[in-house]
This record gives sequence, C-alpha cells and structure tokens, in this order.
Amino acid sequence: MSVFTAAADQSLCAPLPVLGKDVTVPLVTGGEVSYAALDYAASAPALQRVWDDVAAYAPYYGSVHRGAGYLSQLSTDLFENSRATVAEFLGCRAGDQVIFTRSTTDSLNLLAAVVPADCQVFVYETEHHASLLPWRDARVTYLNAPRTPAQAVETLERALAERDPYGPALVCVTGASNVTGELWPVKELAAAAHAHGARIVLDAAQLAPHHPVDIAELDVDWVAFSGHKLYAPFGSGVLAGRADWLQAAEPYLAGGGASRKVARRADGGVDVEWHSTAARHEAGSPNVIGVYSIAAACKALTEAGFDNLVAREQHLVAAVRAGLAEVPEVKVLSLFGDDAPRVGVISFVVEGWNSSHFAAALSAEYGIGVRDGLFCAHPLVRTLLGSDPQEVGECGAPEAEPGERSLNAIRVSFGAGTPDEHIERFVRAVKELVSKGAQWKYRTEDGRCVPDRGAAQL
Repeated sequence: MSVFTAAADQSLCAPLPVLGKDVTVPLVTGGEVSYAALDYAASAPALQRVWDDVAAYAPYYGSVHRGAGYLSQLSTDLFENSRATVAEFLGCRAGDQVIFTRSTTDSLNLLAAVVPADCQVFVYETEHHASLLPWRDARVTYLNAPRTPAQAVETLERALAERDPYGPALVCVTGASNVTGELWPVKELAAAAHAHGARIVLDAAQLAPHHPVDIAELDVDWVAFSGHKLYAPFGSGVLAGRADWLQAAEPYLAGGGASRKVARRADGGVDVEWHSTAARHEAGSPNVIGVYSIAAACKALTEAGFDNLVAREQHLVAAVRAGLAEVPEVKVLSLFGDDAPRVGVISFVVEGWNSSHFAAALSAEYGIGVRDGLFCAHPLVRTLLGSDPQEVGECGAPEAEPGERSLNAIRVSFGAGTPDEHIERFVRAVKELVSKGAQWKYRTEDGRCVPDRGAAQL
C-alpha cells in the first residue's frame, strides 16, 4: 500500500483551499497541466478564505486612525482588532506589543535598529539572510552550524559564557530552517539565553505556517514572521514581543502616526513626542489590507486545527522523503540527520545535474514549481554541500551548462494547501528525470536556466 493510499485510511484532513489551485500552465513538450506549486517556503499561495475575507472588506476601505467618517472608523477597528487577533495567535503576554511591518526582513531590521548601542548579538551561520545580516550596528558573534539540536544549545551556552556579562545581549535563531525544514530547539535555546542574561528573538517565518507558535510557552522575547508565508498576500509582516527596547528607541521611521505631539520651538526647531505604543514604529499610512489578511490567515489556521494540519503535512513529508530515498543519485541536505523533526521544506542535489537545470526541467516539462539556488542562506548551503566558503555561488542559476556541477541546490516545499497529486507528480518527475534525462535542451538566460525554444526536442 502506498503512502498516498494509506492517507485515505487515516482520515487525514483535506488540503485547505488556496488561490491558484486550478491554474494550468503550458509544457514545453506540448499541452497544459495544472500547476503544482511546491515553493511554499518562498511564498505560500493565499488561502481562499483569506482572499474572500479581504474581498468582503474592500468596499469599506478607508483611512486609519485619522478619519471621523464611518469607513475610517470601521477600518481603524479592523486594523486594531487584527492586532489583537495576531497577539492571540502568538500567545502574547501582557505588555507585549504587536508591530506591523512589511515582512520578516523588515521586522528584524526594526529590532536591529532598536537594540541598545552596546548590545552583543549571537547568530548562527545557519540563519536566513533576513536574520543573519541586519545587525550591522551591533557587536555580532557568528556561531558555527551545529550538527545536533543538543550541540546548538551547547554552542550557544559556551558563547554566552564567554561574553561580557555586563552589557545587553540578544540571540537570533530560526524556528524551522528555510533550507532543510528542520525544527530548532527554540525553548531550550531561550532557556540558555535567559540563564546568561541575554534575550532571544525567534525568526518564525518558516515555523508559523506549519506549527503553533506561542511566545509565552517558548519563553522567547520576540517573534518575527511574514504574511506571504502564512497564506496571506504580499506586503505585511509582524514583530511581536517585549516593549521596553521598542519604547526606549527612536522610531524606526519618523513621520505621521509615530508622533503624538509636534510643536515648533522658539529657536525655530521642532519638538516631537513619540508614541509609546506600537504606533511608535508604524509611521505612515499602514497596509490595512495586508494586516487584515494576516489576521484572517491566523483565524483560518486556528480554526482548521494545527494538529490536523501538522498530521497531514507530516504525511506529505514522509511521502517526499520516501520517494527521494528510492533514487540513489539524490542527496537530501540535513544538519541534524534523517530522524530530525521537520516541516514541509526539503532541499536536495542530484548527482550529475546542475540544480538549476533540474528545477527548470521540473517546471517546463512537468508543470512543477520548486526553488533552486542558495535560498538566501549562503553560509548554510555551503556548509551542507561541503564547499569552500569562497567558492562561487548565488541565489539563482549560475552561469553553468546543464549537467555541470553547481554550487546550489533544489528545494521543494509545501503546506496546508498542497494536494497529494502534486507530491505524487513531483516524486514521479524526479525519478523520470534521473532515469531518462530531460526531454528538452536548456540554456542560461539572464541568470536563469530556461528551455531553449529554438532547439528541437531531445
């Protein structure tokens, strides 16, 4: 009995309806096929429920916090109620603030802008660039990639024990890797950080769409995530957590909304009193629809039940891993080993294939959308591939011929909206490409591996 047949016997929940589930795409070999979106780790398709909620609100769109009219008041209530919904979704503590941003990257740059001037920041080299790079004005200690969860905790404890004990410190860690999908020991890392007088921020961009994230239960100080990975449209994100550093710092952006009072001084200058609430770091007209879409996604995932969603996703993870294990040429990338718990994110390389060529063939010949490159986590992928730190590699296709070795990998990712058929097609396509090769010629164009439309079918 296949893993897919077994799924029916286990009465797993059905995939959640998402936009684009019926979209068809052309194949270079002729005809069309329904698109298999397996790049959730980059941007998950919007839930139909979220889109419907946003469409229902759209006619009532109005200015926020500044209008006396009915639509403005309604939009303001919707915006602030969304803040309360997100706080509940994250299990925020009394006194925590929920700040709306543009993305996880924006959230972590905001936090980097408000850390005390003498703060020491500890970041694993395994982080996505959104959490690896923002700490330009702080003293940063980069930690080597651990090979077990226990080693991750030990590495952090050792580094914190050697730090200056009198200054502030912050640890930044991912909840689930955007490359391997592996879950990190967040609660244990938080305990280690606090035991040494440090704070911790959780990059939950890849965790929140797949597992419940509870700030109080994990005992982290801040959480950051993006709407576009949580089945909401682009353009909005969240930073939630402790208020003190946020209130003590200058606003992330200066402008209307962040200011409570502005007055001219006798010498011609300007005195400003900034808000102490979340508004302090939300200057300008907010992305109301983006914020509302995040709240709608939080409600939809909560109502669907994370236990059900996790069980179904683990069924898909097992199917992908079992299928890839049947292909000797495929090497799945992992830090913590085959038995490590993970979300629906799996990266791999194929012996004898340029990864960009393989991903292009999956798209052009099978209608399957995956990701290739270094996934904006260059140090981690280099470590996983065993490459020299200086070896050339980029997020995107290298200038390499199809079949030539490349310093990049292929990532397949999926979630609450993924049907079994997409996973079945992906596994079948991998096996066919490895055993039979591509049916078409490919070339590099503008940094991407694409079908050579002028070439004959192979």
